[in-house]
Amino acid sequence: MIVVGAGPVGLTAAVLLARRGHQVEVLERRTGPSTLPRAVHLDAEAQRVLADAGVDLARISSPGAGLRLLDAEHRVLAEFPREPGAAAMFHQPDLEELLRAALAQVGGRLTTGVEVVAVRPLRGGAQVVTDRSGRLLDADVVLGCDGASSTVARAVGPRYRTLARPDRWHVVDLLAPAPLDVWPGVHQVCDPARAATFMPVTGLRYRAEFRVTDRDLDLPAELARFGAQDCAVVRSVEYTYGARVARRWRTGRVLLCGDAAHLTPPFIGQGLGLGLRDVHQLAWKVDAVLAGAHDALLDTHGRERAAHARSLVRLAAFTGWLMTAGGPRAARVRRLVARLLPRTLLAAGTPPLRRGPWVRRPRVGPAHGVGRLLPDVPVRRRRLHDLLGPGWALLVCTTEVPALPALPGGARPRVLHRGALPDLGPALRDRWVLVRPDRVVAAVGPRAGSRA
Repeated sequence: MIVVGAGPVGLTAAVLLARRGHQVEVLERRTGPSTLPRAVHLDAEAQRVLADAGVDLARISSPGAGLRLLDAEHRVLAEFPREPGAAAMFHQPDLEELLRAALAQVGGRLTTGVEVVAVRPLRGGAQVVTDRSGRLLDADVVLGCDGASSTVARAVGPRYRTLARPDRWHVVDLLAPAPLDVWPGVHQVCDPARAATFMPVTGLRYRAEFRVTDRDLDLPAELARFGAQDCAVVRSVEYTYGARVARRWRTGRVLLCGDAAHLTPPFIGQGLGLGLRDVHQLAWKVDAVLAGAHDALLDTHGRERAAHARSLVRLAAFTGWLMTAGGPRAARVRRLVARLLPRTLLAAGTPPLRRGPWVRRPRVGPAHGVGRLLPDVPVRRRRLHDLLGPGWALLVCTTEVPALPALPGGARPRVLHRGALPDLGPALRDRWVLVRPDRVVAAVGPRAGSRA
């Protein structure tokens, strides 16, 4: 199969599929690093995707301390610390280096300097046209992880749905001569006249972002307000943050992931995380289809991911408006709301996947975590996810093993009985839990003697 695009999303997709035994080639147009702003943050859920790909993000990352909201004078409006492990800050080229090494270790192939100019869906696969010479490559599956200007998307015809107005920001990556004396979390300046974001990344690296307005940006003066006036500017570029989600994610065996499928404002730090969730929740479906499952399983890619992406893109756009928009009256309201809303956002996590063939949420009543990641709790000096293995799993906390529907591709779940399981909490106690290969809870069974 072919993955187009060698950013973190494309490389992670390739590693996940190669670890399942597939021959994967990644095609990348660039031979050097991108000049665009790069990702610097991942939440705990996205970190678990990288862990499944065999990548130890802790080697190159620093813990995210949380969020601090500042007014126009940089006075603290509110502060929201994060729990250890809830957020990681990193330098994207370091992550890509780890992913490239992981890809080589599992036998995947990366080819740079190759421009994909067209993709032609075929029955049971696709044909990729590379370079201007018209060289052809055949593939059983093609994943478009080639960014906002995706070539693969032209074959899918995604018809994007815009969820908010584009927002122009000036993004500056910095390298300090010594650690700056700043709070170790994200600083969000809630000033409609000059909204700004400043954050430590890792080591001596820092990121500053300033909304583009009619007023000229005095970059040295703005950096000095954060104590960053002596930093070297590594990258300084104007960038437009979009807010859109594809209506269509697939045609045949050509599928979209990452920025090719959605763009999100940066305010809740979910840009790269959304893309990693895309490929994590797609890899097992591609594997099942290639093992004999019906291609209709691939329809669930767009159905599950589009709704999830729309929820987070809308939330990011609303959070950005709340933090940075309006005049003096909005600023007064912001002082009240800002003390409550971010704490709620940080605690809630990402929304569950909607009900579908492999997300069997009840139409009424409690969902018991269906559609969410299974908690990765400790089990005898290990983690629960390590015990589950790479495929389906059935956690039986009842006295009887339930009868289950046929799983895609003839898969058989690994069954773990209550003696080998930790306490999964009162909601799941004395129930059975069906877990997908991407660690999403697919279904939860009733307690013994119960109808629900």
